[in-house]
Amino acid sequence: MSLAAYCVICCRRLGTSTHLPKSNTYWKGIRITYQARKELHKAVRKVLTASAKILRGPFADTFSTVDVEDHECAVWLLLRKSMSEDRAARLQAVREMLEPRHWRDYQYRTLAQACDLRTLIGLARSKGSDLRFFLPPPPLPSLKEDSSLEEELRHLLASLPQTELDECIQYFTSLALSESSQSLAAQKGGLWCFGGNGLPYAESFGEVPSAAVEMFCLEALVKHSEIPTHCDKIEANGGLQLLQRLYQLHKNCPKVQRSIMRVIGNMALNEHLHSTIVRSGWVSLLAEAVKSDDIMEASHAARTLANLDRDTVQEKYQDGVFVLHPQYRTSQPIKADVLFIHGLMGAAFKTWRQQDSDQALTDKVVEDETRYMTCWPKTWLARDCPALRIISVEYDTSLSDWRARCPTERKSIAYRSNELLRKLRAAGVGDRPVIWVSHSMGGLLVKKMLLEAFQRPDLSPVVNNTRGIIFYSVPHHGSRLAEYSVNARYLLFPSLEVKELSKDSPALKKLQDDFLKFAKDKNLQVLNFVETLPTSIGSMIKLHVVPVESADLGIGELIPVDVNHLNICKPKTKDAFLYQRTLQFICDTLAKDLGN
Repeated sequence: MSLAAYCVICCRRLGTSTHLPKSNTYWKGIRITYQARKELHKAVRKVLTASAKILRGPFADTFSTVDVEDHECAVWLLLRKSMSEDRAARLQAVREMLEPRHWRDYQYRTLAQACDLRTLIGLARSKGSDLRFFLPPPPLPSLKEDSSLEEELRHLLASLPQTELDECIQYFTSLALSESSQSLAAQKGGLWCFGGNGLPYAESFGEVPSAAVEMFCLEALVKHSEIPTHCDKIEANGGLQLLQRLYQLHKNCPKVQRSIMRVIGNMALNEHLHSTIVRSGWVSLLAEAVKSDDIMEASHAARTLANLDRDTVQEKYQDGVFVLHPQYRTSQPIKADVLFIHGLMGAAFKTWRQQDSDQALTDKVVEDETRYMTCWPKTWLARDCPALRIISVEYDTSLSDWRARCPTERKSIAYRSNELLRKLRAAGVGDRPVIWVSHSMGGLLVKKMLLEAFQRPDLSPVVNNTRGIIFYSVPHHGSRLAEYSVNARYLLFPSLEVKELSKDSPALKKLQDDFLKFAKDKNLQVLNFVETLPTSIGSMIKLHVVPVESADLGIGELIPVDVNHLNICKPKTKDAFLYQRTLQFICDTLAKDLGN
């Protein structure tokens, strides 16, 4: 730390010194003037003295005896303050570093080299931080001779424990280890088209089968990274550096980068790995990604940084749980949570975008990334209600078992509700007032989660702090989707999620009866929206997915809207009735909590 500092100071002073004598001496074979050597020695002594006083001495010490310029002292003072044992002092030091200053590049480099882990993470999670605070990632180790990234990924997967694996981890691991880019190229004409061996997950990669293999490997790594002991193995076997190489190689492939970020975000849940993650250079990449205009890229980076930031964040955000607001450190007190739960074929970001042109309800809805527009909870709601923490949840669903990402996976509403409830509780949901916002099958998950939490004393805060629920076209009494499964090409083998939406489902009827009694007993505030226009199912059928009678919970206002099932949760503009009525419900329901 001192070496870097005195070198840059010395170079600066040499550049401004007076004209040197013509007579030179030779110093260990290097042509250097005697005056320059004296300047070097003086700079070393002064900076070592300064760093000793500032970094080791009491904070109240004066610096009148240290011959270092004022702006140099400010840098070292902030460094000393950022390393304080007092948390408040550390946070204040980060805020002061972010204040407008006329620092030079070498001063940013000094801070970047000298900052500790907590300070670097704090700077990365601070809005408006200068990227010069972060050193570029260290050089990556060379690949083994006659090896490729694909082979290195497969080797990393093969080195991971084969214990504690559920069926999906086994499936993706086996697929990644058994398939090669050559075999995928040979199979492309048949299996890629018909979903054999699970390949539809990678069909969007077109003519690059190696990218498909990498995606299988990454999907398996995502699953492995949910197990703490496997995270240790990933780190020990050079996974952080390998993933960084892959991340930088695929700058134009958002799917690959997001999968890599999911792995790093999961590894960041383990605090003993934080120093390794920082030293490997990931913080500089995350600091850049969180500033991205792409909502998905920024949110994945924000989740990882939040898991690394133990100075200001107590919660842990597991895979699929994204904070849309606030994504940076903030002095704004957070008084309530609003949770967004998507439905069948939905996603954490795309479900809640602005309304665009009509589309068909197929698995392609998720694959089409070019149509992402404004995510209104992050842009509009966060601006209108800055005291809210806004969370969006993502989980996998499919219309047909033919096109499921993991064909061995059969997750019922009950299973998913327990899984999401566990993740949301880890994120601190229930510690403050909550409003749930749900679309389609997501509303059934919300109902099931609240009923499950009601039965468990350890989850009572989730129930007790729930203030209200918004249902966008939720099929409380079933949907016609399953009735048409035999006729629709995409639903030839309807998934378990679709089957559970059947009107004659006993489980659905019990869920409705139990929740209606629960909601009345708890006096929950409820707002229901329902579509009035049909939705295209593939290219063959137009269907009124959730009719008015099915969207009627039995309590709360029911508002029909002239849109289809996909657009019922997508306002066209901020002034649209859908958004304004949603905003009014949130503000009214949380009025006491927000102090409105």
